[in-house]
Amino acid sequence: MLVMVLIGGLLGYLVGGPLGLLVGGGLGYWLARRIRRGIVGRLAAVQTQFLESTFAVMGCMCKADGQVSEDELEASRQLWDRLRLSEPQRAKARADFTRGKSADFDLDAELAKLRPIVGSQPALRQVFLQVQLAAIAADGELHSAEHEMLMRVVRGLGCSEAEVAQIEAMLRGATEGGGATTHEVSLEDAYQVLGVESDASDAEIKRQYRRLMSENHPDKLAAKGLPDNMREVAKERTSEIGNAYDRIRKARAAETA
Repeated sequence: MLVMVLIGGLLGYLVGGPLGLLVGGGLGYWLARRIRRGIVGRLAAVQTQFLESTFAVMGCMCKADGQVSEDELEASRQLWDRLRLSEPQRAKARADFTRGKSADFDLDAELAKLRPIVGSQPALRQVFLQVQLAAIAADGELHSAEHEMLMRVVRGLGCSEAEVAQIEAMLRGATEGGGATTHEVSLEDAYQVLGVESDASDAEIKRQYRRLMSENHPDKLAAKGLPDNMREVAKERTSEIGNAYDRIRKARAAETA
């Protein structure tokens, strides 16, 4: 904002002298406020859409096998608690969840609303998918219809083949862990979670780990549209990355011991 005021003031002074300085500075301040309000407004709209789609797709995912289990309902309620939603926000989340599990829900249309938000942001996509994973893994059982629906969502969001492999690895870990998203992953899945080959060098793996940790930092994701309520979910994603990296380091250390 200060930069805009200074630029406006300087241009005003060059055109109209001292009086132009005041007028230009005022115009710079007014313009800066308009730009800032526009940015804040767009970010709020993005965050709202992210939450709406999260709960609507969750409802659709949970209904994929024909019925929503009590475990899945409890998982959704626990998520609302973790997100510390206010009562109006909880009511909206319930409405979106119900909308998602209705027979006439258009999943492709919902993904089309979300794709512009997460399309170029792999880390933001991962947080969204982390929530869906937790929901369908809540009962500790993965039905083929749920897996098929998840892959439809993954591809509908424009995920690469490498991301698909990461999601598959996270899905195996979540179901084997009884719905938990932080656990001891297998070595093969650890490589998939980091998105590296098993023959990658230690230096390559460390670089990839640091890159993923940086990209998935909650503050960076918030600037890209992640609602503040979902910071805890973002932290789970970084825990998943950290677990995978530790699993690989331990395995390689054991091999050289």
